Amino acid sequence: MQNITDLFEVFPRSGRVEWIGFRSERRAPVTVVDTVEVSEKKGLIGDHYSGRSGNRHVTLIQAEHLPVVAALTGRSELDPALVRRNIVVSGLNLLALKDHQIRIGDVTLEITGLCHPCSKMETTLGPGGYNAMRGHGGLTAKVVQGGTIRQGDSVDVIPNK
Repeated sequence: MQNITDLFEVFPRSGRVEWIGFRSERRAPVTVVDTVEVSEKKGLIGDHYSGRSGNRHVTLIQAEHLPVVAALTGRSELDPALVRRNIVVSGLNLLALKDHQIRIGDVTLEITGLCHPCSKMETTLGPGGYNAMRGHGGLTAKVVQGGTIRQGDSVDVIPNK
């Protein structure tokens, strides 16, 4: 029988990058891309946060949470651009990644914390949008090794030694 510490290292499968987006400047519309270059010092190249915060180079949200937020806001579906995250990942419980690193393509990210919703969710999603996003906002990460992330890339958890 495995102990609880061992179970923290067991993931049923890899995830997958479903969507990539960034904003070139504050309040700018989201640019949706199939590929993005990532730097250890700047994060996503072209993103307005580029180079600002080492702990928030990249934001990730779980694809499976988008229908939940949509339902909570009375929508039939939710465009990922509205939630203002950089990468949508399916097939992997992102909230289980605390204290882990992940590999996406040739990029290594270290999970740094929760990505809490901001007050803009009330504007983009409508009344109650902020509360709909609570608990579904995703994660922040810093870049450990740069490279390229592509839509369709596998998202693999790097085991803690």
